[in-house]
Amino acid sequence: MTLLRYFLVALVVIAIDQTSKLLVHNNMMMGAGGEIDVLGDWFKLHYLLNPGMAFGLKSSHEYGKLLLTLFRLGAMFGIGYYIYYLYIKKAHTGLLWCMGLILGGAVGNVIDSTLYGVLLDNAPAGSPTPWFHGQVIDMLFFPLFDGHYPEWMPFVGGDYFLFFSPVFNIADSSIFIGVVIILIFQKKFFIPKEQLQGVKSEEELKQEQETTQEEVLS
Repeated sequence: MTLLRYFLVALVVIAIDQTSKLLVHNNMMMGAGGEIDVLGDWFKLHYLLNPGMAFGLKSSHEYGKLLLTLFRLGAMFGIGYYIYYLYIKKAHTGLLWCMGLILGGAVGNVIDSTLYGVLLDNAPAGSPTPWFHGQVIDMLFFPLFDGHYPEWMPFVGGDYFLFFSPVFNIADSSIFIGVVIILIFQKKFFIPKEQLQGVKSEEELKQEQETTQEEVLS
């Protein structure tokens, strides 16, 4: 159960991600005309299909979508094995929780890319096959503020800008949160080998306590 809980985190992320995507697909119109204001103009639900990468990024390569989907599939299994490897090596539990979040996000978008072209018929026009060409459903939009660049700025002076413009989903958010937490606490999560030599695991400490108690009782 100890190892399983990190995969359960991924499962929860997948369930929330897929539920939100299907609710948006079945109940919202695509584009600005179907926007729903959640927190005024700061947070909106905006139904968007993303044929490319996270946060609305796209690939212009002819086989970019297929390569991206295959990469996601490989990464999904790789992350799953890495969680097992970290657990066996008695890695910090915080790192394992973060990897669970990243795995859940990766699988969530893999489901879209692999199956949505068939199940939701949302593969881009001209795709050689709907399999592995599904478009990812995005809906979280945070247009925090907009305006125009000052006229004195080179190249972009006077141009309109919007912050934050990307539209993303729960899976993207889960991956982002997991990665950011790892970066913030990397010194705590990744202890140098020299320091690990004198560090005992929770199981070792527990065994020592049980041995001590048995000696006292005897």
